[in-house]
Amino acid sequence: MAKSPRAGYARGVATPFSDRLLDADTRRAHLRDVIRRTQASDRPVVVFDLDGTLLDNRPRTVAILRELAHQWQEHEERQDHAKTLHGATVDDTVYSLAENLQRLGVHEDHHEPAFDFWKERFFHDDYMHHDVALPGAVDFARTLYAAGANLVYLTGRDLPGMALGTFKSLRDEGFPIGIVGTELVVKPDFDTPDPAFKKDVAETLDRLGEVVAAFDNEAANCNLLLEEHPACLTFFVDTLCAPNPPALRPEVHVIDHFEI
Repeated sequence: MAKSPRAGYARGVATPFSDRLLDADTRRAHLRDVIRRTQASDRPVVVFDLDGTLLDNRPRTVAILRELAHQWQEHEERQDHAKTLHGATVDDTVYSLAENLQRLGVHEDHHEPAFDFWKERFFHDDYMHHDVALPGAVDFARTLYAAGANLVYLTGRDLPGMALGTFKSLRDEGFPIGIVGTELVVKPDFDTPDPAFKKDVAETLDRLGEVVAAFDNEAANCNLLLEEHPACLTFFVDTLCAPNPPALRPEVHVIDHFEI
């Protein structure tokens, strides 16, 4: 699947915190404040999640569903579903694979093999190249780096299965990576729970300097980063998030992209 030059999430479906989404002028003001705080700090640190924060991973799911469609074309009982899977688009893709399959009209009898096929690929280095940057994300990260920020890409992706593909994806999209002042921090293994991993890392970020800002698309992660670093500007990136999130702390700003 060819990459779109601009990724973005449709605002047609309400998200848990869409009522708090900042207007364009306020978003720009807060993002510029992050740049100013970076410039004013002796050792500024800015923390970014990846999936649903800097990167849109929906094209990865769409590519896998189309690969599955090609496989299912060889099975007579699944050929109709193969046609619908081949027609999957980024705009129709939501957080849950089960919901995606339901929206596409795939019968529940076929959900388990579809999930197994997707899981084997979605969390694998070879498929990271399908991800695309959110609007403004690359320029914003590069501006912060030029202003002196230490960029920490703090992700729930795991070291054995996704680290190399993630590094290459960030590099190819144009994010600062692999140079002094950038860190890719990944889980030691797939089974480590994301919240516990991020909490442990959040407690050690002071080793790098002053955490001036943090960005994540999961409310629980935003809350824990703000709890550990109360002075940092914290942003919930309103794209896709896990169902039934906790309440988002009132200090957290809600944005859906990084354009200034």
